[in-house]
Amino acid sequence: MKNDFVMPILVLTLICLIFTGALAFTNSITEPIIAAAAAERENSARYALIPAAEGFELIAVDGLPATVREIYKSTNDVGFIFIVTANGYGGELRIMCGIDATGTIIRSSVLAHSETKGLGAKIEDPPFADQFAGVDRQLVGVVAISGATISTNAYMNAIRDAFAAYDLIGGAS
Repeated sequence: MKNDFVMPILVLTLICLIFTGALAFTNSITEPIIAAAAAERENSARYALIPAAEGFELIAVDGLPATVREIYKSTNDVGFIFIVTANGYGGELRIMCGIDATGTIIRSSVLAHSETKGLGAKIEDPPFADQFAGVDRQLVGVVAISGATISTNAYMNAIRDAFAAYDLIGGAS
């Protein structure tokens, strides 16, 4: 009777140990591959913003606005990449903004968002995102998306925070 109770527990424990070991082994093999693929996607996104860059280096600066997550400087001094977050209507937006050495936006793009499809999600569409290219900190000529004021303002505030960080690193000097 005791054997009828203990044996199934031992078998199930052994099965769990075998599968746990197999999963750990699989993870140890795939983790570096996944990390390398993620790094390559991030690097490609940086080159999409500043195609003239020869490479990028992560820089650390104290006193940045809390929304600025990362800053990359191009190795050939053609510009900076700022990864900034903002609170939109649907939650956090992650925006990447490339600013050249003269303080002009090269390009900006949305990395991630949870905005409403068909409305706030238009922040990642070319008619909105492309209007930032060639604009300076004044954002003159940038037109908001009708009906998506919160999403638009969040995007524009993220761009303003990128310029605040740009000033802290001495971008135009």
